[in-house]
Amino acid sequence: QLNWTWPSQGRLIGQFVEGGNKGIDIEGKIGDAVVAAEAGKVTYAGSGIRGYGNLLIIQHPNGLSSVYAHNDRLIAKEGLQVARGQKIAELGNSDADQPKLHFEIRRQGKPIDPLKLLPAR
Repeated sequence: QLNWTWPSQGRLIGQFVEGGNKGIDIEGKIGDAVVAAEAGKVTYAGSGIRGYGNLLIIQHPNGLSSVYAHNDRLIAKEGLQVARGQKIAELGNSDADQPKLHFEIRRQGKPIDPLKLLPAR
């Protein structure tokens, strides 16, 4: 049983929409800490996927992965094992209209609603 935590402290400004927004958007200031929502291995760190800016993807057990987009600076490197709550990036506005974290949780590559897994707040 995975124990997810919020990847950033800001206010929720965008909800998951089936067939639309593939995750949630969390407001923030450039440089705010982005943390791993659950422990896992960084499988992607870079800016090669259009629309996501500086992007990190972490692989978790049970075919789950988490996606952290629009970062200003990536701290975690590809191949690194990270702990839940570990700072992995700094929030930014790369490929975005405002500073925010776009956060997705995927099961076997298919986006699911992160709010179903994150603790209520």
